[in-house]
Amino acid sequence: MPLATTRRTGLVDQVIEQLRASVASGEWPVGTKIPTEPELADALGVGRNTLREAVRALAHSGILEVRQGDGTYVRATSEVSGALRRLCSAELREVLQVRRCLEVEGARLAATARTDADLAELRAFLDRTATCDPADFVRNDTAFHLAVVRASHNSVLIELYRGLIEAISASVATASTRPNGKVSHRGLVDAIAAGDVARAGREAGEFLDAILAEMPGTEGTASTS
Repeated sequence: MPLATTRRTGLVDQVIEQLRASVASGEWPVGTKIPTEPELADALGVGRNTLREAVRALAHSGILEVRQGDGTYVRATSEVSGALRRLCSAELREVLQVRRCLEVEGARLAATARTDADLAELRAFLDRTATCDPADFVRNDTAFHLAVVRASHNSVLIELYRGLIEAISASVATASTRPNGKVSHRGLVDAIAAGDVARAGREAGEFLDAILAEMPGTEGTASTS
């Protein structure tokens, strides 16, 4: 989204909101370097001290990372994501366990809350993932699981899942190299379409259970009834 010149009151807060919006919209993806300080100060119509204060605030929240002598980079998509990223330097097994908690409940809620538009989106992702290049599998599969959670229409659950999306994408990439890492989720979509809460939960959990069962240090995960 284009940056707009700010008003003179509450300049720091306004700059924070505009920088945050540029990250949240995907204009500045995670891992990319944001424009230089002079460029941003000119685009926003503020002084460098105001801009530096806003950048410091976003760096403190985990959205931005200031690298001395290099520049400022996007570290996370939101404050929630920034906070959760600090907790998610965890090993794959732990990320998969958390994914299971969120995705099973997301699927169960989606079975009763999904709309026709949600179902169309889920089926489109299924078709895309089945035919995409291996290089695009991780992006498509991650987007599919996020779409399932979005179909729950539970804003808190969706925000939690979005906050973990970088760790989830990394877990998809690693798990996809394992024997049970690539599966069709058509049964999950069918269960959501049928409004079958129990089956949707089972479908969402079973493939993660299969991956977890192969990993050392896993005590086992209770199946969803």
